[in-house]
Amino acid sequence: MVNQMSSHIKPLRMNRLPETISRELKAARLRRGWSQAEVGKHAGLPQTHVSGIETGRIVPRFDTLLDLVRVLGMDLVLVPQSLVPAVNALVRDSHTGKADERPLYAADAEEEGDAS
Repeated sequence: MVNQMSSHIKPLRMNRLPETISRELKAARLRRGWSQAEVGKHAGLPQTHVSGIETGRIVPRFDTLLDLVRVLGMDLVLVPQSLVPAVNALVRDSHTGKADERPLYAADAEEEGDAS
């Protein structure tokens, strides 16, 4: 029996980890004050593998990436593409401390007690 799904699914293998992901992994490690060896110890990976992932030379399997991300206090989340700018803004604000400076939604005039 021929696999009908294979006719429309194109196999894709990344040759490099996206720079934004490798940069975020390294930044999370540095925020914790950990060396690559320490991250590797917590994630069960050799330091050279952590280095390869951070530089983008190594594309980890999904389960390895998930373990690494979680060891660094983060998680992988699927977000609708239309919401990516809002999620990026929230993440950026959380890193800069600006998240508390503005509400995530507009308040109703009634909620503010301004109703006539």
